[in-house]
Amino acid sequence: MPAWPVDEREGPPTRASQAPRVRVQAGRSWATGIPELWEHREILFFLVLRNLKVRFRQTALGAAWAVLQPLALMGVFVVFVEKVIKVPSEGEPYALFAFAGLVPWGLFAQSLTGAAESVVRDMNLVAKVFVPRLALPLAAVAALLVDFVISLVILLVMMALYSTSPDVTALFWIPIFSLLALALAVAVGVWLSALMVMYRDVRALVPVLLQMWLFATPVAYPSSLVPAGWRSVYGVNPMSGVVEGFRSALLGTPAPTGGMLAVSVSMTFVLLASGLAYFRRVDRTFADVI
Repeated sequence: MPAWPVDEREGPPTRASQAPRVRVQAGRSWATGIPELWEHREILFFLVLRNLKVRFRQTALGAAWAVLQPLALMGVFVVFVEKVIKVPSEGEPYALFAFAGLVPWGLFAQSLTGAAESVVRDMNLVAKVFVPRLALPLAAVAALLVDFVISLVILLVMMALYSTSPDVTALFWIPIFSLLALALAVAVGVWLSALMVMYRDVRALVPVLLQMWLFATPVAYPSSLVPAGWRSVYGVNPMSGVVEGFRSALLGTPAPTGGMLAVSVSMTFVLLASGLAYFRRVDRTFADVI
């Protein structure tokens, strides 16, 4: 029986070749992507700049859209909610009352929309080069801070026209409630961005979700219309505490209850931690799915 040819160069198996192989992988907890993001912070910076340029490129009005959109929605609220439905405004001019609620809501809604579409929008970038995936929704949110600052300046001008000035404590509370709105937008946006890669139907779901969320948030009406026993439950919608707190800090309207704020902050943290954990678990499959 003929023997199979043997390569004389192949020696006996060495101890190194028989050693077990160990594969080192990154952790999968919700916080493991943060050090990687910090290590590649220059990429995040350039993504923010790119989003800012793209946002206002080839637009006739440019940054004016940051003012026109909330003003148009405020006009709709004034005509239908104040004049027709006769909703109270806690003793403040209704236009000022509504716009003070629309400023934090606009920050949340636009940030959520941008974060939700970020990964699918940059599918070519995800598939071809290494980019920390978490940088995409964060860059989309950061680019929209310009719109928020412009809207806040317009709100302060309106307050001056109505001879209203915020208390000095607003310098403390406005950043806190703004950060809470951003944290919630990132939390829900990260969830939706990961789901949109897997299921493109999520793209059609986002506008419907935001419309329902708007009417469930005290933007066009005060939370005092909600029965007192249900206000803590009402805080399950984290934006209810954000909008009421933001408006109270600027206009002096009744502040949200401690129970509502506690529930809103807790829900935001739960959504943020779970969203980051899910995003981190599936982000390595994005290039294959896209």
